Amino acid sequence: MKLAVVGGGSTYTPELIDGFARLRDTLPIEELVLVDPALDRLELVGGLARRIFAKQGHPGRVTTTDDLDAGVEGADAVLLQLRVGGQAARNEDETWPLECGCVGQETTGAGGLAKALRTVPVVLDIAERVRRANPDAWIIDFTNPVGIVTRALLQAGHKAVGLCNVAIGFQRKFAGMLGVTPADVHLDHVGLNHLTWETGVRLGGPEGENVLPKLLAEHGDTLADTLRMPRDILDRLGVVPSYYLRYFYAHDEVVRELGTKPSRAAEVAEMERELLKMYGDPELDEKPALLAKRGGAYYSEAAVDLAASLLGGGGSMYQVVNTYNRGTLPFLPDDAVIEVQASVGHAGATPLPVAPVDPLYAGLMANVTAYEDLALEAALRGGRERVFRALLAHPLVGQYAYAEGLTDRLIAHNREHLAWA
Repeated sequence: MKLAVVGGGSTYTPELIDGFARLRDTLPIEELVLVDPALDRLELVGGLARRIFAKQGHPGRVTTTDDLDAGVEGADAVLLQLRVGGQAARNEDETWPLECGCVGQETTGAGGLAKALRTVPVVLDIAERVRRANPDAWIIDFTNPVGIVTRALLQAGHKAVGLCNVAIGFQRKFAGMLGVTPADVHLDHVGLNHLTWETGVRLGGPEGENVLPKLLAEHGDTLADTLRMPRDILDRLGVVPSYYLRYFYAHDEVVRELGTKPSRAAEVAEMERELLKMYGDPELDEKPALLAKRGGAYYSEAAVDLAASLLGGGGSMYQVVNTYNRGTLPFLPDDAVIEVQASVGHAGATPLPVAPVDPLYAGLMANVTAYEDLALEAALRGGRERVFRALLAHPLVGQYAYAEGLTDRLIAHNREHLAWA
């Protein structure tokens, strides 16, 4: 089995490598190719990857290349984890929206739209080259904004599934609180990427006992602290929202907070400099502890599980993924990309039935889905008016004066990445 990781020079990659090494019986890789145009970073990451494989006795071969076509040739699956514009572009996504009084964040709001506009054309070009090299290869998208990027891939006819680590993070947290193994925990996870709610936590599978009320009663304070939301809100909702919902439920509070400290991108950039120094140490043969602060917890385990199931291996029967709605949520179009539990196998992902969704959540999901429609249109066709319409539709923007100011700033900060600008 051959896997290719596009964006293999990311400082995230050793987390992925560690998962591949530990879970080699689930996903027996013969060749792993790390593809990245940044050869200096790629060689540091590739060297550490080989040492991790060697230390853990993995027989697979790790290779590196800046040649995309050569790297994906013959690959059974291609994992996308790229960041167009790097941390510098992310830093801008997180700062210029604040000038208009809006949340600055890299995956939602105005910053998320900027990232989508930069990313979708690049990902579609990569996917076309993957299809030419091997039309049977699966594309696993971990590139944000995952929902919009996955929808672009699916609409273009690619064999693609989107992946996020939010659900697996909750699964691991709940398992620890309950004193059970993660495999015993099944989430009633519903929403769009980075706009999700845990409406049930079941023991043993989709039909198991719902212990979410018990979790909220016994661990509500811990969950509230983790999400940085008031305990009272969790009790009143009776669900566990993704931490991304804080941008919606406490927008003005978050804007004030973001204006008082360095951006997350600035923090990550400093962390990446330290990590790359570590990766260059020929004695280092395991992922360093600092990597846990970089983000992406359990990313490798989710990726291994999904790839194994898609390639006919030993992955879990049910996994939370991003895929077409196809009637699962009747208040959304069939071609909306939703993030829910799905049955995953060689033929792809089929969403499991979802209980009727409370209008409190369904309304916001429908609003953001409409924004994603417009965002994808802007990413595919360009134009200032399409950018404005997408921003006006986003519930974190929503006012024409804000949308006008944000449109001008988005284009000014991203001109080099927008062919039409």
